[in-house]
Amino acid sequence: MAKSPDSSNSSSAGSSAVKRSMFTRKPKEAKAKKPSRLKQIGEVFTMTRRHDPMVPWLMLLVFLGVVAVSFLVGFLLDNWITGLIIGIPLGLLAATFILSRRAERAAFAQIEDQPGASGAALGTLRRGWITEEQPVAVNPRTQDAVFRAVGRPGVVLVSEGPTHRVKPLLDAERKRLARILPNVPVHTIQTGRGEGQVPLSQVAKQMGKMKNELTKLEVSTVSKRIASMGTRLPIPKGIDPYKARPNRGR
Repeated sequence: MAKSPDSSNSSSAGSSAVKRSMFTRKPKEAKAKKPSRLKQIGEVFTMTRRHDPMVPWLMLLVFLGVVAVSFLVGFLLDNWITGLIIGIPLGLLAATFILSRRAERAAFAQIEDQPGASGAALGTLRRGWITEEQPVAVNPRTQDAVFRAVGRPGVVLVSEGPTHRVKPLLDAERKRLARILPNVPVHTIQTGRGEGQVPLSQVAKQMGKMKNELTKLEVSTVSKRIASMGTRLPIPKGIDPYKARPNRGR
């Protein structure tokens, strides 16, 4: 029985449609456009100026100072144009560096009195540290907390809360670690503005000055040992380390 022309055409059309669907690329999904670098710098500048009104003048002073020095050196070498060509980018770089340092201080100032701020300070550590995003010890009544980081200097416990109130919590955690890690140094840092306390913006710097006592392999071993022995405590209402991270974009 002969096939009708219509059936033949419909069959070939269906076959071509299948081929097109198999070999035609799917339309790319629209990706969320990331803000440009200049826009990010603008947002950081706005946030920093809100908390530190002197930052524009300081940046301008540093920029002009670097350009002036470069111009003077070029003038003495009888090539002031080259001095300016070199000095302007260096001045912009120096001003950006000042902005980044001031922005970090402003970001910590925003979260200084919030629960979980000490954990956010540990989030700015350089590579080589293993940190806990949630507190390892908490006082549910006062919301005082202790955070932990493991690195080559050993174990570092960072507390938040008044010294007289958080010290028992800090000592208890240090003694617990001393029992399960008798040969590993355990350091303590109390964050805050009180006597003997360390401002949040200086926590990472102080930990960076600690003497290395462990190898990289030992750091991993110690972290796994603590994780296997310890149990995570329930976090009381109000402690949210994710919301306490420094936000330099606001």
